[in-house]
Amino acid sequence: MCSNHESMRGVSVMEGDSVTLYTDLTEIHEEDDILWKYGAEKSLLAKISKMKQSFNTSDGPDGRFRDRLKLDHQTGSLTITNTRTEHGGVYQLDIKGVKLTTKTFTVSVYARLPVPVISRDCSSSSNCSLLCSAVNVGHVTLSWYKGNSLLSSISVSDLSISLSLPLEVEYQDKNTYSCVLNNPISNQTQHLDITHLCHTCAESSSHSSISAAVGSLLIVAAVFGIFCISMKCRKTDQEVIHTSELEMFSSSSMQNTRSRIQIQGVETGKFRDQGLETDTVQTRAEEITYAEPAFHKRKAQNPKIKEEDQVEDQVEDQVEYAPVAIRR
Repeated sequence: MCSNHESMRGVSVMEGDSVTLYTDLTEIHEEDDILWKYGAEKSLLAKISKMKQSFNTSDGPDGRFRDRLKLDHQTGSLTITNTRTEHGGVYQLDIKGVKLTTKTFTVSVYARLPVPVISRDCSSSSNCSLLCSAVNVGHVTLSWYKGNSLLSSISVSDLSISLSLPLEVEYQDKNTYSCVLNNPISNQTQHLDITHLCHTCAESSSHSSISAAVGSLLIVAAVFGIFCISMKCRKTDQEVIHTSELEMFSSSSMQNTRSRIQIQGVETGKFRDQGLETDTVQTRAEEITYAEPAFHKRKAQNPKIKEEDQVEDQVEDQVEYAPVAIRR
């Protein structure tokens, strides 16, 4: 059996799309067996036996091809659906029939490209300094163009890396500039608007000043509010203390007044019953209900009044009596 080994073919695909590896056969002959292999280990992915009418696929050694492989029963071509970057690599096709034919495919799976972002670098005050950037990209080239002319570019072959490329232009520049991110199968372009972007730093500075002023006013208002609340609380505390002192004074005065009234009542009873019994003072249990006393300013006392009259005058000067209910 003679053999025929063709040169390697390169195939590129966008991540998420499908890619088909062709056998270049119009149909599979009865005596043909077709094998599809993957990677340096040449893991078997698919096998076709026309004579046995068998068309089998596998998930690969680590399952990365599960539910992604399809075989064309007429030509034997292999299709990989919903591709991911992990599906890139070397694929080998062996066709065993009248002769042995081997083909090799190198598949490159590229991630979808984001649109590059152009920003103003406000740290430079001379000309308009710009920065074009792209994040989480791999196997790409980032370039600045002036019209259709390439100004500068940077390339990277790693996966998931961030790129940035500077550019400096004059404020009055009227040329057309664009930043382009591309890989072998696609590109994304961002055009530069000099009039708008080259004045953002001045606007940002103005907005920052206004924001700082507003923030200062808010802080002053907050401090003033806290001071007012604190003063109100102090005033309230002083009122509570003053009220408590008045209540204590009122209660103490009332107790003193009631004690004097009881003494006066006992002495009066003694004088009334003196004619009946000399040594014994008879009192009756009486229930007396008083209204709340009213306080008045104390009058000047006459030193010539007897001691008993002083007690009565002091009580009368201090207490204004309401009607008294007596229960026997």
